[in-house]
Amino acid sequence: MNLKILFIAISIFTFSFFPSKSEDKTQKKLDPHKYNFYTGMFDFSDQGKRSALFGIQHRNEDLYRESFLGTLSPVTGFMMTADNATYLYTGIQADYNLGKINLTPSFTPGLYGQGDGKDLGHMIEFKSELQLSLDVFKDSEMGFSYNHISNASLGEKNPGANSYMFNFLKKF
Repeated sequence: MNLKILFIAISIFTFSFFPSKSEDKTQKKLDPHKYNFYTGMFDFSDQGKRSALFGIQHRNEDLYRESFLGTLSPVTGFMMTADNATYLYTGIQADYNLGKINLTPSFTPGLYGQGDGKDLGHMIEFKSELQLSLDVFKDSEMGFSYNHISNASLGEKNPGANSYMFNFLKKF
């Protein structure tokens, strides 16, 4: 089962760099840098290990690709919990603009440091996230996101962690 998930993720990443046939050559140039500042609750579903979190994520919009899956771009970020658990990640996200509402799923493998927080079973973890945001000001968005972090059974245990965040996104 976990090999299927890994195969799907690799396939999406590989095929995302082939431009779609419907790519609009007159599309306006995107701002080059977008930052996502977020805070929320790490592992809210585990009464004993839940912890406040904060983080930052960067996206260089010069590196986006139009594909059959939507507008894809690489992202890199870092989050830390109040229990000093850390997660440094890089991966890919898709953007779907629905007027003033934006839907942004992402997949980001990364390195997890337990600190005094939850033992997720392995240093390598995979984060799947879904973010919903609203354009509020010029070049700014407010949003809400949910993610799940899991090691895909790389370790002897795989408890996973479910988190939610409130996001402020700003283009520079």
